[in-house]
Parts: sequence; structure tokens; C-alpha cells
Amino acid sequence: LGALPAPAQPSDLPARQPGASQPANDRATLERLLRNEADMAFRRRALALIEHLGLRDGERVLDCGCGMGVYLMLMSRLRQLELVGADGDAGRLAWAEREGVAARLARADLHRLPFASGSFDKVLMSEVLEHLADDRLAMREVLRVLRPGGTLALSVPHARYPLAWDPINKALEALGLRPIRSAGPITGLWSNHWRLYTPAQLRDVVGGAGFVIEALEEQTHYAFPFIHLLVYSIGKPLIEHNLLPRRLRDSADRFRGEHNPGGLLNPVNLGVRLLRWFDRRNDYLRGDERTFVNLVMKARRPDTTSG
Repeated sequence: LGALPAPAQPSDLPARQPGASQPANDRATLERLLRNEADMAFRRRALALIEHLGLRDGERVLDCGCGMGVYLMLMSRLRQLELVGADGDAGRLAWAEREGVAARLARADLHRLPFASGSFDKVLMSEVLEHLADDRLAMREVLRVLRPGGTLALSVPHARYPLAWDPINKALEALGLRPIRSAGPITGLWSNHWRLYTPAQLRDVVGGAGFVIEALEEQTHYAFPFIHLLVYSIGKPLIEHNLLPRRLRDSADRFRGEHNPGGLLNPVNLGVRLLRWFDRRNDYLRGDERTFVNLVMKARRPDTTSG
């Protein structure tokens, strides 16, 4: 992608600065930025992943599989960071560039990252691993580019997902048929995915690469019926093809949460408020639930200098 800067190397990046602990207003900032979010599972995992990163000023952070750059935007609003986004999709990187994301962007094969070993303090990898043909090779690459003691925050789709989240693929799987993997007019949890993960499978892949796993959470049991189809087969194309009036786009686009005054006369705001109310039940799970939308993990590259 000709307009993008060259991949960042350690010699290009500023010296690390001593960091400060997370201020108490991070949650409020993220809530404001995520005001438009209709995918409640995305909103929930975004809050958890950024908390797992424990960002500090001056750190070098890689969003591995950054897509259009939403996480880069969120992180840039919380700290003074050296942000780098890597993705294999030139179109998504171009979108991030048009949004003015405050990061260096690199088109890259995530199985062979174009960064020197130990280049980054933190790596974010959200909903990426399932898209990669060789997830074990990719995780070894992520380990390589992290400094010793560095943190990885990662999420993947859960293999035991709720019926309401994706009824079409759930029914196909129950009948012993192949799920819909193509990203056509009907999108689902399997779209462009090689695999989904159970907790044991994710531990095996990440731990097998050499990471120390510090936390693993199953997220979002209660799901609004057909919500994946509504958000990604209907809402997302309307935004990407610029088919919404400005007032509605400012209340639906992930990059425009701060431009949304939040009035309930706006039908998009009303819908998001309904979804937020529905999602509150996920804050009070009993502990015996068996289906979830996501797995969210915090892991660390072992510090070779300790012991």
C-alpha cells in the first residue's frame, strides 16, 4: 500500500519513558468513545482488553491485525504511545489512514511480522487469530516481537457460542453441516474464519508458543437474537458504503462516538440503548453458563532476566 509508512523498527521509535499507572477516568473516556457501539460483545471485550494491556505513557504498542484502526484510536485517546498497526488488508489500512488514526500503519503478513525482536512493550490481538491459517506460527511471531516481560491482550470467538448470536450457523452445525464461512450478504461468527476456540484450545496455542497465561475469561452469554446479522450484514455495509445521513452515521460509526449527542429521538441511539439494557445481564452471570461469544486472554512473554 503505497501511501502507508514503512514498518516501524526499534531505531525509528522514541526511547521509552517511565510510565504512570492508569488514571481512574479511563473507563469514562472509553464509555464516551464507545457510545455508538451496537455490538455489545465488541464493547465488552474492548473494555477488558485495554484494561489487560495496562497502558503507560511512552510505551510501544502493536495492534496486530488492526483492521480499520478502532483500537488504535481508542488507545491513542488514553496515553501518549508509540502505536503501530499491522494488517494484511490494504483496504482496511487505507480506511484507518483516512480516519487519521494516530499510528504507523504497515501492511504485513502476520505470520512473518516485519519488526525486530523485542520491539514492543505490549501487543493487542483482537479477533485475529481465527483468521490466520497457521495460528501457532503467528503466536510465535507475536512472542518474538514482544520484549521480555511484555504483555499480550488477545480475544477470539468462542467455539460454544449462543444460539441467539448466530442462529443460522448454530443450526447448520447442529445438523452436521458446514457453517457459512464466506463474508457474503449473510455474515456470522464463522465469516472468514479458519476455526473457533474452546478455552483449552486457546491455552494450548498461546501457551505452546511460550507465553505465560495470566487470565482467561469467557464473555457475553446473553445475546440479542440475530444481533451479529443485524450489525455486520446490515449496519456495517450501510456505514462502509456511506449510505446513512450524517445524523445517523454520527450515531452508528465506531469512530464517531464523541460526535453523537445521545438523544433518544434518534432511532439508532434508541436501538443501542435497548441493546445496552439487554447486555446488562452479562454482568451478573451465575457461573454455570456454557455458551459465550468470546474468549479474552491476558498473557506475558516470560522475563528471561528473572530467575
